[in-house]
Amino acid sequence: MNYSPQEIIETIRMVQAEHLDIRTVTMGISLLDCADADPTALCRKIYDKIMARAGRLVPVCETIEKELGIPIVHKRISVTPIALVAAGIPAAAFPRVAATLEKAAAAAGVNFIGGFSALVHKGFTVGDENLIDALPEALATTERVCASVNLATSKAGINMDAVARMGRVIKRTAELTAAAGSIGCAKLVVFCNVPEDNPFMAGAFHGVGEPETVINVGVSGPGVVLQAVQQSPEADFGQLAEIIKKTAFKVTRMGELVGRMASERLATRFGIVDLSLAPTPAVGDSIAAILEEMGIERCGAPGTTAALALLNDAVKKGGAMASSYVGGLSGAFIPVSEDAGMIAAVEAGAMSLEKLEAMTCVCSVGIDMVAVPGDTPAETLAALIADEMAIGMVNRKTTAVRVIPVVGKRAGERVEFGGLLGTAPVMAISRLDVSRFIGRGGQIPSPIASLTN
Repeated sequence: MNYSPQEIIETIRMVQAEHLDIRTVTMGISLLDCADADPTALCRKIYDKIMARAGRLVPVCETIEKELGIPIVHKRISVTPIALVAAGIPAAAFPRVAATLEKAAAAAGVNFIGGFSALVHKGFTVGDENLIDALPEALATTERVCASVNLATSKAGINMDAVARMGRVIKRTAELTAAAGSIGCAKLVVFCNVPEDNPFMAGAFHGVGEPETVINVGVSGPGVVLQAVQQSPEADFGQLAEIIKKTAFKVTRMGELVGRMASERLATRFGIVDLSLAPTPAVGDSIAAILEEMGIERCGAPGTTAALALLNDAVKKGGAMASSYVGGLSGAFIPVSEDAGMIAAVEAGAMSLEKLEAMTCVCSVGIDMVAVPGDTPAETLAALIADEMAIGMVNRKTTAVRVIPVVGKRAGERVEFGGLLGTAPVMAISRLDVSRFIGRGGQIPSPIASLTN
């Protein structure tokens, strides 16, 4: 991949002044051959395989950072859903597996390891049930382990028994990590139509259709897009879309270069570039700021969803032109606590949960890093999840929920997570009773559009 001097100069400017970075290089590792009915043997195999495959991941990425002058913020690992790998062990041993993942992640020097996960969109296996039951303890006793559960697909419908169960799991996880602002919930995400090659946490896992090992890259760049929009105050929407497409093209090319270099040096497959615009709490690195620069006084005002739709589509088009291997989520993220503009919008009263739900229809994920009062009932959390699952199912797209009922906090207060997780203003949520709805259980059938084969 050859770069002109002008492209090199542009990249240096984007890194220095516009917050451009590679958000993550994530190595996916299959653990299917580690399966064992003996928990001790299983944990030993998992640890040994992760270290054999990912032991050089961090030093290789650090070398690439120095050579290219491009920050790689996180180095991560994703593994085969543990509900599959550990299906043969007793329920009581699942927290041991989480501890093993934590130990391996620490030894490898990575920021996070994802894949303490289950796929239950059509029902539960014994392994699924055991993993879900272990989630609160696993997340409360580890720092790097991330978890995800897929609750719905456009083909299968929504597993409402799993939705109800996850409402209770989130509530329990919040209670067990109450001393740290209920941060355990920040490492747990539930999905509809989960992708198998997502490099971003907390939803990353190594899908069963993936190769033995693979390198997936997650790029960022809200600050770069913001700068491009700021330089075009008179552009109409068609022109603005072209400007964003060209910017996304440049960002994606950089991500593919890093991914291919890492995969070559680690002797593994290059997988995909996830070209999601992932914000940070830094001022100027915000999705909300981009939407406001388009002419909206405050993110959440009328017009916000249309502006986000334009942004999301233009980013996808630009990235698809830059790489034949675009995957993961690939869109605009709107996590509340991780975006300075979103935080300001919530605190100004411009952004509500209902508006976030509407915005989900046109972006990658919607109810993400959202803090709600700690006394929110588990059934209300489940109903919030069900709404997002329905949006994903009907629109045949990925949707996700990462919600944090912060113990001891009320609407209007704040909780500090630090780092990329930022500051979460606690958002108001409806107090109306939904327990009868959630209590019905069963499966919401898939829409008729699913019968396409």
